[in-house]
Amino acid sequence: MSKLIGPGRKGLTRRSLLKRGAAAGMASTLPLFNINHVWSQDVTYDGGVFDAGGATLNIGEWGGFWEEFVNANLLDDFKKEFNCNVSYDSSWPWFPKFVAGGPQNPVYDITNWNLPEMFKTARAGDYFLTKDELIANVPNANDCWDFAFDNGVGVTWGFGQYCYAYRTDLADPHPTSFKSFWDEQYGGGKRGTYITSNTLQMVFFVTASHVFGGDYKDIDAGYEAMRSAMPMKISDFTGNMQTLIERGEVVIGVQWEGEVYNQIDKGVPIGAMVWEERKPILTQTKTISRYSDPMSKKLAFALLNRTLSPEYALKFGETFYMRPSNKKATIPENLASKGVQNTADATEGMWIPDWHWYLENEDDIVETVNEIFAG
Repeated sequence: MSKLIGPGRKGLTRRSLLKRGAAAGMASTLPLFNINHVWSQDVTYDGGVFDAGGATLNIGEWGGFWEEFVNANLLDDFKKEFNCNVSYDSSWPWFPKFVAGGPQNPVYDITNWNLPEMFKTARAGDYFLTKDELIANVPNANDCWDFAFDNGVGVTWGFGQYCYAYRTDLADPHPTSFKSFWDEQYGGGKRGTYITSNTLQMVFFVTASHVFGGDYKDIDAGYEAMRSAMPMKISDFTGNMQTLIERGEVVIGVQWEGEVYNQIDKGVPIGAMVWEERKPILTQTKTISRYSDPMSKKLAFALLNRTLSPEYALKFGETFYMRPSNKKATIPENLASKGVQNTADATEGMWIPDWHWYLENEDDIVETVNEIFAG
């Protein structure tokens, strides 16, 4: 890892030079715009079932148990009803696959994202349909809360609030605010967060910058917050954080609410302290590729419509403890029992960070925070 010139340096880093070189290479290989190409045809969808004639829908979405659930509760019936095939790819990340083909040759017709990578892809070219185009062709999108479209790129169909997971038997007193993470009782390595490539750490950093500096762009305040929280145990993903907390190796850790509620129902002595400061949310967001084949694009509209349905949202929430963005969806009992509601008041103020700003400052943030974590 290259040495820092300074926290606020303006010079190019090794990573930013690589990024610019890659962007230049991509620009030189993008196919020329051809208005007569098949994808230039308009496609509309009204919510009904149609015969796709065996066409293939290319999907990029998470694997493992997630993929098993999606197949059993969404795709198996979808393929039969629409007479189509589905090519499901779970080999994340998506960004390099999109830019390898360029906007006019999309690797996926519909894609499920974490937001930083989605924004990075959108910044690289005209890959995705707009909010207005999605709403016009996905009937269930009209029933979503406004924040589902705040990202400006895709539709957020599921979400959960960020929180601290804490051991109820080891934390005394229990955390009551975002700043509680820095309480003296959690010193000596009892705090936990994530590697800088994990979205949870990115959101933790910008929220700390806001809380301690008055603005999420105050990265110097964010750096100081990370320094003062050390030593911390640094995890790579949420499942590992769950294990660290179950073992008592971490007494308070960065998490999202669904993971904590799942552990509560398993009898783990754990609580969730949901962040009310800025109210950031972890999201599941889907895009539809602008230049997909017309039939594949129409299938993508239909699948997104099914994804946003109250019926699918209920099944998904029961399994993954995730809230729906559809205001007509019912909150499952496993969330309702924790006080979760699907109302205008409950969703007011939900915040999706400015990922365009973050990506512009990512090099400095990643390199500085990595050095802080390394001690």
